[in-house]
Amino acid sequence: MSAAERPVAEGDEPVRGPVGPSGLLDVLGVASVVLDTEGRIVLWSPQAEELFGYPAQEALGQYAARIMVHEQHLDLVVKLFADVMETGEGWAGAFPILRKDGTTRLVEFRNMRLLDDRGDVYALGLCADQSTVRQVERDVALSTRTIAQAPVGLAVLDTELRYVSVNEALALLNGIPAEDHIGHTPRELLPDIDADAIEAALRVVLGTGDPLINQRIVGRTPADPDREHFWSISLYRLEDTAGTVLGVAGMAVDITEQHQAAVEAETARRRLALIADASARIGTTLDLDRTARELADVAVPELADVAAVDLLEAVVEGRRSSLGPAESAVIRALAVKTEHDTEALDAADQPGQVARYGPDRLVTECVRTANPVMVAQVEEKDLPRIARSPEAAVQLSRAGVHSYLAVPLIARGEVLGALDLKRTRNPLPFSEDDLLLARELAARAAVQIDNARWYQNARDTALTLQRSLLPSHPPVTGGLEVASRYQPAGASAEVGGDWFDVIALEDGKTALVVGDVMGSGIDAATTMGRLRTATHTLASLDLEPTLLLEHLDKITEGLDHSIATCVYAVHDPQLRQCRIANAGHLPPVRVRHGHPPELLELPTGAPLGVGGVAFSTTTIALEPGDQLVFYTDGLVETRQHSLDERLDALLELLDDPDRPLEECCDLLLRTLHRPDNSDDVALLIARVLPPS
Repeated sequence: MSAAERPVAEGDEPVRGPVGPSGLLDVLGVASVVLDTEGRIVLWSPQAEELFGYPAQEALGQYAARIMVHEQHLDLVVKLFADVMETGEGWAGAFPILRKDGTTRLVEFRNMRLLDDRGDVYALGLCADQSTVRQVERDVALSTRTIAQAPVGLAVLDTELRYVSVNEALALLNGIPAEDHIGHTPRELLPDIDADAIEAALRVVLGTGDPLINQRIVGRTPADPDREHFWSISLYRLEDTAGTVLGVAGMAVDITEQHQAAVEAETARRRLALIADASARIGTTLDLDRTARELADVAVPELADVAAVDLLEAVVEGRRSSLGPAESAVIRALAVKTEHDTEALDAADQPGQVARYGPDRLVTECVRTANPVMVAQVEEKDLPRIARSPEAAVQLSRAGVHSYLAVPLIARGEVLGALDLKRTRNPLPFSEDDLLLARELAARAAVQIDNARWYQNARDTALTLQRSLLPSHPPVTGGLEVASRYQPAGASAEVGGDWFDVIALEDGKTALVVGDVMGSGIDAATTMGRLRTATHTLASLDLEPTLLLEHLDKITEGLDHSIATCVYAVHDPQLRQCRIANAGHLPPVRVRHGHPPELLELPTGAPLGVGGVAFSTTTIALEPGDQLVFYTDGLVETRQHSLDERLDALLELLDDPDRPLEECCDLLLRTLHRPDNSDDVALLIARVLPPS
């Protein structure tokens, strides 16, 4: 029989049509026997045949006591029968019977007097095997006690989804007395739980017979109307032995604590993952702006919807800063991050922008006191203390900023700035756990930011020194048109000691110099300055290139074991030639009309500072229009390509001898120099002019 064909019990409603029988009587196997006034059997049911073992044709007309009761109880049963027939009061009892096959069975009896329409008297006997009756009684009692004493909520609903039975545990869960459930649906009693979902689940189980196990629902009940609870419910269809659908049984367990524990465990796991992620992602370089962006990227969206990283301007400039109670904070924005378009981004200071925040602002309080500031529930009156201006406060309001947190960035006991966090889409306010996480991120990032800050200050100092030592030469000198470039290393690398020089000599001659001090930072820049000064002094003596390099070699030996490479060339326009000596440097390129660009074949020589190695001079011809291209290794060396490949690329770019020199310098730097290059580049190009 399919689920659709199974009969359905109607509960207490009026019967609207034929319904299927209950299976309980079939389980009990109740036998019916009718006796006349003399005790003879006049009606004998099939169940009686099965219970006593006598077929109807043998039993009918017989004295019931002889075939239905054991002989040792015969007198008692006859007396009881007489009492029923005389008084009309029924009796009940259990007696052993002797079946036709000789076996004995204990049978439960119910006897009562009957009258027909003519006034004749009969006796009705209802009989059932007592062991079967006792088993049913035990099952009912066990079920009743199990439901009543179960620590979980149990309920039975009829086919109309109305409660017909509820145990005390469920009554306590719902906050409604058990008797007040009866006859009502869950929707009527529990409006603050998703009634549609519950009813849909009940109807599916009722219709298909497939149980529903551990379905999670959430809501509020009269037992605790101010707090959401989580329940795990299981449902299964109830049927009797005949397959009649009685309704749905359900079990409910409050799992709010387990749910919260799972949420807390998952939150802790995610926070640990975020901290581990921060350790890997923050401080990948010594670039200050990038480090700040990395911190903001980690904070969004896991911790905040909008994150800003701000430093005190004094800290950026390398000075310590301490604010008095009435002082404003001058803050430089380094990074702003959001996952979605929002007016809160427009209200934030953009990277590189410097803003003054008054002493009443929350970020000022944060950096002044070195303590976090949290406004879990932001109200309109709080926004002016968060925003930089009244206009920005209006933008934050429209963006829906509802929770705010500022955490100081502290490294080596100094407050550097603040990590500024706002929530707009995330509906939860910042919590104490969020504060702990933000402080952990800020503490880890502050050290990286401080390292980047000091590195950038040192780099800026070296770069300033480097630029101050490089020459500013006229575009035309001694029969040469000259262009040059200096490109410092990428932001994450220290400034090196690359240099170039153009030195006017007597008789219209010009000295061209390109060199590279090994190492980086202020020491390399200082050594470069000394060598450049020495080169100027020696060049004024009109020394041969080899002799000049020998003197530089001795000078370099005395500069704290410094090593440098250098190419020194002297152009003589009258002789239309150039004398060149090389101290371990890459060879210059000669560019001529009608010829492919070529690397000059020069004796490489040893770097300056090695000592004891002779240098040699090579003389090459230079005609009007010819070019010499000098460069340092930062232009052509990379980790991804061989030096030969890069030198070939350089030669390919010098295929047009008529290209303007300034344009040529830009082309070489734009094409060959990598933004992440960890080395400086010095570039010098000289073109021979026609005689005036």
